[in-house]
Amino acid sequence: MYYAVIALTMVVAPLVSIAIEFGSITSLGGFVLAATKWFAFWAVGVRLLLAGVSQILRPGYTLSGILGVEEPRAHVIVQELGFANVSIGLAGLLSIIFSIWALPVAFIGGLFLALAGFNHMKRPERSLRENVAMVSDLWAAAILLAVFVFSLF
Repeated sequence: MYYAVIALTMVVAPLVSIAIEFGSITSLGGFVLAATKWFAFWAVGVRLLLAGVSQILRPGYTLSGILGVEEPRAHVIVQELGFANVSIGLAGLLSIIFSIWALPVAFIGGLFLALAGFNHMKRPERSLRENVAMVSDLWAAAILLAVFVFSLF
């Protein structure tokens, strides 16, 4: 289930959403707007909201299943990460309604995912799940931060 959620929210759904909108895109700027909108919604909104809910309700899964940490006292830290993920994720979901939010969400979500991805990268003994988290974080961060930077010009 974990791998399916990652693939769906970080690759498949955003690319399908952009492809559906592609017929009405008439410029590179329009493509960047569509990429910003759909990656903010799926990769930040849906992915981080789902991760946050999981971290709040099942902190042990993140600790042992992804990070390989067996320390029940750390559950409270994972739950607090979950609160941050839910908050950022809700902003990402709402960016589909409040389109002016898409660019700030792309920046905040992209920076968060980049930092998380680099943090995973520093851990030499990563599990397969942590490698998937790392790669998907860095993939989405690259796209989100690229559309943010491109929008500045």
